[in-house]
Amino acid sequence: MFAPSAGYDRAITIFSPDGRLYQVEYALETVRRGNLAVGIRTKEGIVLAVEEKGRKLQSADSVIKMFQIDDHVGAVGAGYIPDARIQVDSARVMAQSNRLIYDEPVDIEAIAKRIADMNQQYTQYAGVRPFGVSLIIAGVDENNGPVVYLADPTGTYSGFHAIAIGQGSDQVNDYLEKNYDGSLSLDAASTLAIECIYLVSEDKTGTSHIKVAIVDAGTKKMRRLTEQEVGKSAADAKTRSDKPPAKSS
Repeated sequence: MFAPSAGYDRAITIFSPDGRLYQVEYALETVRRGNLAVGIRTKEGIVLAVEEKGRKLQSADSVIKMFQIDDHVGAVGAGYIPDARIQVDSARVMAQSNRLIYDEPVDIEAIAKRIADMNQQYTQYAGVRPFGVSLIIAGVDENNGPVVYLADPTGTYSGFHAIAIGQGSDQVNDYLEKNYDGSLSLDAASTLAIECIYLVSEDKTGTSHIKVAIVDAGTKKMRRLTEQEVGKSAADAKTRSDKPPAKSS
């Protein structure tokens, strides 16, 4: 199974003869095996959603895969979440420093680049391993409005209209390509995000495993949706999925 690596996976500073960094590929595989996370950009703001499978006695208020970086920007992760905490802490310091020095909120692309730069450093130094997590960083910029970025363990970051990471993300991204519309309202985008989670989740009912947050373009404030609000969006998602497909003419 591991024979093709032929020892080239023992240090991240060594390229294999075919130009691969196996340790980085292993980190990407960790992301692919994580629970699904979704980010959707709309004209009204941003929707972030993530599936969290907690224990039976775990508090519903405990959210470990969704983060608030600043008032106007949040993040969701897939993969090895303890790594995400380090990245988010660095982003928070950057955001607060920007407010103290320039008296204005930080650009969200600058945060995505900061995290991507940190990821890239951990692909080239001996004695460390790559971060095993991808982050969807999204919010409302002062100048650019709603934006969504993805930073992954390779050190790459890119902007998206809608993106999913984690287990089943290929299927979900195909679903988003077919169903995403830039004119969606925040409520409709929340419904779409929950549809994405139901699409690949083992739990097709209930909402205790789904966490959703929005960043409104008007207020530029991140807010987690209540259980009642998530339940309403989930009911709308169920209604949409129960509708028979339209007949082709």
